[in-house]
This record gives sequence, C-alpha cells and structure tokens, in this order.
Amino acid sequence: MKVDDIARHDAKPAPTDHVRLVVTDMDGTLLTPEKQVARSSVEMIDRLRAAGVAVCLVSSRAPVGIERYHQALNLNTPYAAMNGAVVRDGQGKTLSTLTLPVEAVKATIDMLDVHEVDGWLFCGSDWIVKDETAGYVPHEQKVLGLAPIVTKDFGPWEDKVGKITGSSADYDLLGRLEGEIGQMLEGQASVACSAQYYLDITPLNANKGYALCEIGRQLGVEPHEIACLGDMQNDVPMFDIVGLSIAMGNATAEVASHAHFTTDTNDNEGWAKAVERWILPRVGGNAS
Repeated sequence: MKVDDIARHDAKPAPTDHVRLVVTDMDGTLLTPEKQVARSSVEMIDRLRAAGVAVCLVSSRAPVGIERYHQALNLNTPYAAMNGAVVRDGQGKTLSTLTLPVEAVKATIDMLDVHEVDGWLFCGSDWIVKDETAGYVPHEQKVLGLAPIVTKDFGPWEDKVGKITGSSADYDLLGRLEGEIGQMLEGQASVACSAQYYLDITPLNANKGYALCEIGRQLGVEPHEIACLGDMQNDVPMFDIVGLSIAMGNATAEVASHAHFTTDTNDNEGWAKAVERWILPRVGGNAS
C-alpha cells in the first residue's frame, strides 16, 4: 500500500463485534472469474442462513443479471441493481428507483462519444446500445442473458436512465474518464468503475452505500451491524459506512485500504474464507 492508503486504513474505526446482515458485491467477489458461485461460498451462505443472518446481493448489474443468482441461491432477501438505482424485495417487487437528469445523460454520452468509448443505457429492465456487435456487448449479453435493444438514437430513453455504462478495452482511458466525468457531473451523478473495462454513471444517490443502507432499512438492520464484501471502486461507499468491510484479494491496494480486512482472491475461495474467518465469529446463534 502507498502511504496514503496505509493512513486511510489505519484511521478506520475498529470493526464491529456483532454482524446481523451480509451484503455482497457479485462480479469479482461472490462470483468466480467464470461467473459461478463456488461450492464453498454456497456452504457459507447456508451456514449464515442457519445462524439467522441474511445475505443480500448488491451489484452494478441490471436486475436481470442478478435475478438468476438470487433464485439459484434460494435467497428471499432484498437486492440492489445498477449500484442502487433499483432496489427490489425478495420477490422481485421494485421498492425504489432512481434516474439520471436528462442533461447529465446527454453530457455523458457526448463525452463518451468524443473519446470513442462505447456507451450503453440501462432503463429498468431494458438495455439499450447502438451496436450489438461492438466491444463488450456480446460479453455483457452472455453475462446478463439478455439481448439489448439496438437503436441509433438514445433520445426516447434519455428521461428514464438508471445507469450509463461506458465500456472500453482502454483501461487507462476509463480511469481518466472516471475523474473527468465525475468532476463534470459533480452534484448530479455517481461515477465509478465497476470493472477495469466498465465505467458506470448512476444517479447521485445510486451508489452501493445508499443501496446497503436501503436494504438495511428494509430489514431493520443498522449499517454498523452489517458486513460487506467487494473488490472495485464502486464498493468503496459500502466499505466506508459498514461495521465490517472485507476487500477481495483481487482488489487494488487503494480499494483495499478502505476495508478492515483483505481476503483471498475470487478464484481461490476468498469469499468463503472471509465469511469463515471474520464474519461467522461475529454472528450469534448456531454458526458451526
């Protein structure tokens, strides 16, 4: 870690000694690089459930990209999509939605176009692109299990956008745009990379910190009673407010500096190891 990262980590309050809820990121965290949930993680979710501790999913993904995992893991808990722009209950009923200001949408798309970054819109359950063969569109279609709406004009959707994603294989460019677009939309939107190749622009309050608090409110759990796990910059708003924060071993040093602990990577059972080492000892009831 750099000196600033060490200072940030050392300044964090001590972790909570009592966990009532676990909120987890998906890609790079709960999911392996092959987009699977490791058997060890499934076993830990079952142990948490047996101890009376709910597990909730929070992701930059659109709702459809979360639903099949939510069902496969037999979760009946609220979940948040698009970094909190959409929050749904355990049965899929929408509890809250947030949208970007139209001018912010237009300014962002213009900026992405200038830098030749592929821009996508997410509006509720709809995913809108201008070229279904470009860049990461085929990859995202496989991940989501959803075909995009293809259009040459984003105009009809500009007033209902929950998330804009800029996708590019130029990781350094997206890193620079994270700062530039963040500055341009200060006070209007949240801007953070959710992967090296994805830059997400969401409504101002649509960040994972907001999502975690909203889920906690639905379940009657305060942030200091929540443990969270994540790996990317968009997970930092969670790390900074919860009682127990755990970064994956594949997180950058800067992201990890916001967490209490760092576990193994997502391709080496890091999620399950974190639950067993740091979360279950802080859970009451039968966690054995």
